[in-house]
Amino acid sequence: MLIQLPDVLVADEVRHARQLLATASWADGRPGAGSQAIQVKNNEQLAHTDPVAQAVREMVLRGLDRNPLFLTAALPKRIFPPRMNRYSGASNFYGDHVDGSVRFTPESGQRVRTDLSCTVFLTDPKDYEGGELVIQESGASRAFKLPAGHAILYPATHVHQVTPVTRGERVACFFWVESMVRSAEQRQLLFDLDMAVMRLRRNHGDDADTVSLTGTYHNLLRMWGDT
Repeated sequence: MLIQLPDVLVADEVRHARQLLATASWADGRPGAGSQAIQVKNNEQLAHTDPVAQAVREMVLRGLDRNPLFLTAALPKRIFPPRMNRYSGASNFYGDHVDGSVRFTPESGQRVRTDLSCTVFLTDPKDYEGGELVIQESGASRAFKLPAGHAILYPATHVHQVTPVTRGERVACFFWVESMVRSAEQRQLLFDLDMAVMRLRRNHGDDADTVSLTGTYHNLLRMWGDT
């Protein structure tokens, strides 16, 4: 399930984030990568404790909280604190890799199982060339280069890469989600059911059938969810 999330950050928030990030102290992004990923990783990141990273992180988390599509698709239990990366100049790509299965939250050391990956684009596509997020799914490649403030949510099990940036710079926020529902198949069924119920409510209101289906959705979430 690959889902585009529009307007995680609105235009004013994107401008503010970009102003902050323009003053940030970027460093080599390879430290902390796994033994396979480090061989194909060539970008820059901000330290977790960097004040700019902290400010943009809080902005993104607020945006996620008010984004109903993110909440219904991810059913988040834990979110690994969002990080910032930059692709430009000689540090401009990240080859094929799969994200590590478990991350450790910097502040507490709490384990976060990486069921889903998410990238929030912070640079307008017209401002750079290359830099597509390419995700392998069912034997095919899908490339994403979304407007600033938009995000892509996808299974962390998928092989993916960022193609070389050949002009300008690509700045983004990335993080992982541990879902209340571990099974990707069950999350997909819940998402499809929730979307169908919302369409029925818009078209027919809260009649007996939509109330019944809403109950079915929540009963399945009770059955499959782990809080």
